[in-house]
Amino acid sequence: MPAKTCSVTRTVTELKHTIDAGRLQNPRSRRIAEEILQLLNDIAWGRAGDRHIPAIASLADELAYDEADAAAMETAAYLHDAVDHNREVFVSHIKTHNCSTGDCVKLAPAPCQMTCPAGLDIPTYVTLIGMGRDAEAIDVIRRDCPFPWVCGLVCTRPCEFMCVRARIDTPISIKFLKGFAAERAMSEGSYRNPEKAPDKGQKVCVIGAGPGGMSAAYYLILKGYGVRVIEQHPTAGGMLLLGIPRYRLPREIIDREVAMLTDLGVEFRFNTRFGQDATLADLKGEGFDAFFFAIGAHQAFKLGIPGEEGCPQVLEAIAFLRRVALGDRTVPGNTVVVIGGGNVAIDAARTCLRLGCREVTLAYRRARTEMPADREEVEQAEEEGIRFAFLTIPIEVAKNNGGIDGLSCLRAELVKMEGQDRKYPKPIEGSEFLLAADVVISAIGQKVDNTCMTEVNGLDWTRRNTIQVNTATMETSRAGVFAAGDAVTGPATVIEAIGGGKRAAESIDRYLSGIPQPSMPRVPVRRGRIDWLEVPASTKMTLKRPDMPLLNLDRRRTTFQQVELGYPENAVREEARRCLRCDICLRCGKCVEICRDKMGVNALQMGYFDFDHPVKTDFRITAERCIACGACAANCPTGAMRMEDRGHERVLSLCGTILNRQKLLYCEDCGAVLGPARYIEFVRKRTKTVARAAGARALCDACSRHASAKITTDNLPSQSK
Repeated sequence: MPAKTCSVTRTVTELKHTIDAGRLQNPRSRRIAEEILQLLNDIAWGRAGDRHIPAIASLADELAYDEADAAAMETAAYLHDAVDHNREVFVSHIKTHNCSTGDCVKLAPAPCQMTCPAGLDIPTYVTLIGMGRDAEAIDVIRRDCPFPWVCGLVCTRPCEFMCVRARIDTPISIKFLKGFAAERAMSEGSYRNPEKAPDKGQKVCVIGAGPGGMSAAYYLILKGYGVRVIEQHPTAGGMLLLGIPRYRLPREIIDREVAMLTDLGVEFRFNTRFGQDATLADLKGEGFDAFFFAIGAHQAFKLGIPGEEGCPQVLEAIAFLRRVALGDRTVPGNTVVVIGGGNVAIDAARTCLRLGCREVTLAYRRARTEMPADREEVEQAEEEGIRFAFLTIPIEVAKNNGGIDGLSCLRAELVKMEGQDRKYPKPIEGSEFLLAADVVISAIGQKVDNTCMTEVNGLDWTRRNTIQVNTATMETSRAGVFAAGDAVTGPATVIEAIGGGKRAAESIDRYLSGIPQPSMPRVPVRRGRIDWLEVPASTKMTLKRPDMPLLNLDRRRTTFQQVELGYPENAVREEARRCLRCDICLRCGKCVEICRDKMGVNALQMGYFDFDHPVKTDFRITAERCIACGACAANCPTGAMRMEDRGHERVLSLCGTILNRQKLLYCEDCGAVLGPARYIEFVRKRTKTVARAAGARALCDACSRHASAKITTDNLPSQSK
């Protein structure tokens, strides 16, 4: 985890304090320290290059040259220690132009990008989509995620949960914008692979063709490695294909994005089980130099209740969804109870309905608000007719002659447990009841099936039976072996697996290139600061997140057609315009403070800047009070606030949101710009001298002085000889 405060910022602060306190009394020492401070500021503000760190070390040596100056010696030692012990942080600032802690204000990532497990440059691609540059947006996305179309349909969107726009109304629909751009680029033939690096003559074997394995394969082959992917199933996709139903993620979308990997030269070996059809020794004999395991978590947890074992009417959700994905359309039963509250449980229940089950009930031991499943998924399931039994704890499978009557359950209540934030479901004595069913499907979690890993000696495993890795590098305890995805994290999300595969590919490249591995997790990389979309404040505040069009309800219940139909193009472009561009505006509040406390105008009342007590805000209030003084823009540390003269107007904007327009006034004598009327009146009231000598005429300073001088000389008595 990154430190709470940035070591670059700490070093800048300490050195500045040393200089300001006058500890360096020798003029030469002060000059050198000020040069070092400038170099450190360059790093903190994203202006540094490869020569900055060596230059700091060299100047620190010069600072320590005078042994008689104890303060200089101490400062030099501190600088060497700060840079040497935090070299990765300093290098990361230079290479990625990001500060993982947010202390270096110029380099603080946008909250959405910082939250994304794959580190996608979300503000950039959202803006490109808003401009109609979908192909460029996909190019930006694929630098960090090889499957934008897939993620545009099934990503759990942690980015949206951190979207600052939600402080005003609702988050940007980042997920669906990505899906639209991918579909558009693919249909137009502009969905393209990047250029590959020259062949390095080394090979990597990837075990598992899920999102983690294929992501690692994608980035490795781009780096110039030969890549083979081994998969025990007959097709690529892993849980994308075998665990997510077609009504959420159509198979043809997976196939089209996987085909992009094949086009790059990734070799797939299907129906090949590692440890059985291909062993580590065999693969090493073929010349593979490194291995990446992304075997997933395909084994279900048991319910652990009487009547479960050996009962053919009790199914595991993962196995059930896999069977359906591979083409089995057998109706599991007439009345089905699904146990669980996550997305897998919802998927199993909705799949049963589409297969023809007459009645489907989902039993969950907690309340609806506690369900880990996506809210939209729950709502859609409810619309389709899925019944929900909350606060329900199964205790036994009620069997009859050759079948089952249903599931014996207890009612529960949520109680607060000491030392835990989440409430615990406590059974209510005497509340036993029967949920009628002829089939029970368990969806209470998954674990790693490690039976294929018996020959991979030297691997450390966690108590949860997951592969233990260095989370910064995805290295296992065995040299040359890396792992990521559900096999490391336990059952997680598609985007987490993609992020893990990407990190692993970078570490494998370092390993095979003989470059030391980093000790800290990589921070998201800013791909470049693209200019913003201009939107009037009145429009910015009234734009609302569009509702997702859904397939007709009758067809949803009876077919596996895609349920979410996607936004129309006009809705996509408008939605992108709602973005606040938090990669540029850091919400530091300096503009608000300057306007309120220094100028006394209080025109910028943007409540969403306040993280502790956010309130609803309206950009439009600025136009009512702004005097166009430009103090906010002059003091903005990132250039997010901008004031400029355009034609006959002075325009104030915040990351493209036009906050105010005021008509410019001009000098009546020379035609120079004076500024808007409000600004001129503000200055007059403050100084009480501007243009007084020139009467009521609007004049610039120079013309006013000239006019005043002329009036004065005209009134002087003439000097006769």
